[in-house]
Amino acid sequence: MLRLRLTLGPVMIALLVLLTWLDQSLQGTTLPEEYARFSPNGESIPRGTIVFLVIAFASIMAAGELATILRANNIQVFGWLTRLAAFTGLITCVAIPFSYDSGSAVAVVGSATVLILLLSMVFSIRRQSIEGVVASAGGTLFAYVYLGMLFGFLLLIRRQHTAWVLLAIVLITKSCDIGAYFVGTFFGKHKMVPWLSPKKTWEGLAGGLATSAGVGALASFAGPAMGLEFTWIHGLVAGLLFGLFGQAGDLIASVLKRDAGIKDSARSLPGFGGFLDVIDSPLLAGPVAYWLLTALAYAPE
Repeated sequence: MLRLRLTLGPVMIALLVLLTWLDQSLQGTTLPEEYARFSPNGESIPRGTIVFLVIAFASIMAAGELATILRANNIQVFGWLTRLAAFTGLITCVAIPFSYDSGSAVAVVGSATVLILLLSMVFSIRRQSIEGVVASAGGTLFAYVYLGMLFGFLLLIRRQHTAWVLLAIVLITKSCDIGAYFVGTFFGKHKMVPWLSPKKTWEGLAGGLATSAGVGALASFAGPAMGLEFTWIHGLVAGLLFGLFGQAGDLIASVLKRDAGIKDSARSLPGFGGFLDVIDSPLLAGPVAYWLLTALAYAPE
């Protein structure tokens, strides 16, 4: 397990950095005239196009894994509808124009939610049975929120900041996972929640938070290059919060898997499990990062 993680982990990080560079480099690139009409601004490649494609792919893959988990727990969801629900949540977050007022934005989100609910119920009752309809609708809506709306916060961040800011958030959050894994493996003695996640220890959590806080503080020195000014204190606090909520996100994924009686969401990523096992921590850190950045933007000089 450790050997696989040490092999695939650096490859995944390198690919993430490459895609971030590509996304930032393409921002503002003028489109050929025959394709310009497909762009929202009519001239250039939309901001965050590569980020959107990467997140959409991860969300759809994770939604398929979530559907498998829910079915293992006797919740009969449709795989294609679970994927559609997650993708709709993403689109809802990223496609609402900044020109919309708050009321219109809420109406768009509410309408998308109702649409997913109705689709789920309509396709469930096609079995000519009402058994499990409510559970199926709840599972589909869970995918809409969990893998759509939560992931959508990362897209919202990209709409307002550089791709490097988004990369920093993901790396800070995942650094907590790395620190917790190694500290917990070599020094962990006191179990945190043995009935839910037997391998997690308080020592591992402390090591993970210390790691993410340190990485967050170091990231402050690269702030100007990322297009964001913040002090090392801001970075340290952000690291602590991203790490803490990231670990909470990991526990939420553990609840889903334990409830279904499985260990990993899938085996598509050797050493890590499935896509859901990799993205569970950034999912919950996304909203925290969005509101921290919003507060930082309105903070007095």
